[in-house]
Amino acid sequence: MKQIVFWGASGQAKVLNEFIATNGYELVALFDNNKGVVSPFESIPIYHGVEGFASWLDQNGNKEYFCIAAIGGSRGLDRKNIQDMFVQHGGIPAKVIHPSAYVSSDAIIGNGSQVLINAGVGAKTQVGEACIINTGAVVDHECILYAGVHVAPGATLAGCIEVGRYSLIGAGAVILPNLHIGENVTVGAGSVVTKDVPANCTVMGVPARVIDK
Repeated sequence: MKQIVFWGASGQAKVLNEFIATNGYELVALFDNNKGVVSPFESIPIYHGVEGFASWLDQNGNKEYFCIAAIGGSRGLDRKNIQDMFVQHGGIPAKVIHPSAYVSSDAIIGNGSQVLINAGVGAKTQVGEACIINTGAVVDHECILYAGVHVAPGATLAGCIEVGRYSLIGAGAVILPNLHIGENVTVGAGSVVTKDVPANCTVMGVPARVIDK
């Protein structure tokens, strides 16, 4: 088993740890900025903040370790920044795929990205670094997801869709084919997107409309 560490010790960490062994990894440490958070796993130690991370690095010596940012929601930029910090300190970003997920043989999954339970990634789709394709989500053929995108549970990208950095596609949302979603966008849960969405805004509704910039 390859040693892996998570930054984040809440829900996403619990989801990942449930299947991480099927990908050949053994969780050995957790990190979290919230000093009030305790480890959800009895045998796995938790370290808090950059000081805790530095302490763990000293204990680990020069051993090889893999890493992932176990942080969901709209915090795509945080995931990417944490991943970059790991890499600067010798970490190797893991790509983790639940055994029930379908990933096309010609799809590309970026470093640090997570494809979860019953998710689907279609032909010739490109998933950037530190992305999450969450439970039951579908990213169909020829989509491009840039770094830090989160496709929430049950959302559907219908094909040939481009999603900019750090955007969140909310639970159960549907994006119709051949559209462009800008960076730093939030698509509200259950929305149906029928036209391109500009950067730095929130859209919601059926059809989806801009409600906040």
